[in-house]
Amino acid sequence: MPEQPAIRLSDADREVVAQRLHRAVGEGRLTLDEFEQRVAGVHAARTVAEVEPYVADLPGGPVSPPAPEHTELRTTASSLKRQGRWVVPRRLSVTARAGSVKLDFTEAVLPHHVVEIDLNVTAGSTVLVLPPGATADVDSVEMIAGSAKAKALRSSPTGSGHHFVVSGSQRAGSLVVRYQRRFWRWRW
Repeated sequence: MPEQPAIRLSDADREVVAQRLHRAVGEGRLTLDEFEQRVAGVHAARTVAEVEPYVADLPGGPVSPPAPEHTELRTTASSLKRQGRWVVPRRLSVTARAGSVKLDFTEAVLPHHVVEIDLNVTAGSTVLVLPPGATADVDSVEMIAGSAKAKALRSSPTGSGHHFVVSGSQRAGSLVVRYQRRFWRWRW
């Protein structure tokens, strides 16, 4: 992800980082003194770059700029793919006509614990690849002349805390929600 030192933090962004530090204390990764020093630094920070040193040695990757609240993805007669490192909004609307959709969330930046995906797919397939431990709910998807297969569990006690709520309609195609597949060095 490119450096973005000039992006200013909101109070909500600072709170997200503070919650991440709080989880690190609960996991035994930080002492209470370290936690207090880091939280004070986070609350004094003005930009994303100033916050990064406080979480650089913790799991979860770098601090990302705020995600948009809603994003629309559209395609007609072609495939639509999102994979690798991309920032996922809280609500994602996907419209596809005569094309396939593959959204791979395994390396995505997921700032929200619940992601809502609204599908409007006609004559195409949809594949959602979830990160390890994430859960999904596809009960609100209207299937018309197609099939749905969800291999992602509804609840997992050791999950990542991310939950995907899929709604909308899938016409004349299939919907598959799964985790990443692995074989030796290959992943898909």
